[in-house]
Amino acid sequence: MLLNNHIITIPQFQSFTSIKNENTIVVIDENVYNIYQKKIKKYSTIVIKAGEKHKNQTTVNSILKQLISLKANRATTLVGIGGGVVTDITGYVASVYMRGINFGFVPTTLLAMVDASIGGKNGVNLGVYKNMIGTFNQPEFIIQDVSFLKTLPNKEWQNGFAEIIKHASICNNKMFNELQNQTLKKWQLNTKRLEALIEHNINIKCNIVANDVYEKGDRKLLNFGHTLGHALENEYKLSHGQAISIGMVFACKLSEQILGFNKTKLIKDLLLKYGLPINYEFNKIKVFKILTNDKKREVDKINFILLEDIGVSKIVAIKLEDIKNALQVF
Repeated sequence: MLLNNHIITIPQFQSFTSIKNENTIVVIDENVYNIYQKKIKKYSTIVIKAGEKHKNQTTVNSILKQLISLKANRATTLVGIGGGVVTDITGYVASVYMRGINFGFVPTTLLAMVDASIGGKNGVNLGVYKNMIGTFNQPEFIIQDVSFLKTLPNKEWQNGFAEIIKHASICNNKMFNELQNQTLKKWQLNTKRLEALIEHNINIKCNIVANDVYEKGDRKLLNFGHTLGHALENEYKLSHGQAISIGMVFACKLSEQILGFNKTKLIKDLLLKYGLPINYEFNKIKVFKILTNDKKREVDKINFILLEDIGVSKIVAIKLEDIKNALQVF
């Protein structure tokens, strides 16, 4: 099982181009391809459309057909170069093509580096339902190359910091304090400090996943903010970070009501500091209907991740009716 022992951090793109190319096929989105196509010209390449709206079975079917045309076989290694959409799709395709081939990731966004590429969750959306179809399957390798972040739009930096703030909120008060004392601009200008932050977040997620690969216990803690967030993300075409940020605030409100949590303002202030939203006008009835089909639902309850304190989180099964009522006043 791949965890941090197979995550390679190398500061030059050459780290990827050293991979043998005779049995390697690259999956990459059009935006990343337009920037780095010269770097990957020796590899067979499948270019997909960019964006969450293309993270679906139609894209998967297109990739599968191209793999057949390229005569990919069980000795082929599929490499996803891109953000979370690309890594999720690549891992899923590799898991089902010929009942499974090897795959690896080269994440190119902060979000993919600290979260999406790690942990072995792969999949696609089904309409507005996030990651409804997928697999648990670990990549053979993940190459972390922070030089990709030089071309990253500011919005994508914010997406990544939403997940970093999530990690700090659920299990690391010290990192939460560090985030309070820094700014997005300072992280962008200090590569060494940024690399340490990325590594810290990789270790947080790897340590949680190592003890609960299939999300039966503590891995559920990583869903903080994601229950409402996922319901908003595709329905309202929000970025992942924006949706999760709003979801974290809602989870904090539930934490106030159920666990007596009293530090919602600190989390809201930190999200705002990193350019993330803390509220959004949405159709409560429509979003609740989407929530009722969440993967974390168990009969008439949904497991929410709530906070007892900054850095101290808890899994709480909440009745659907109570969630509906909380949404009405959110």
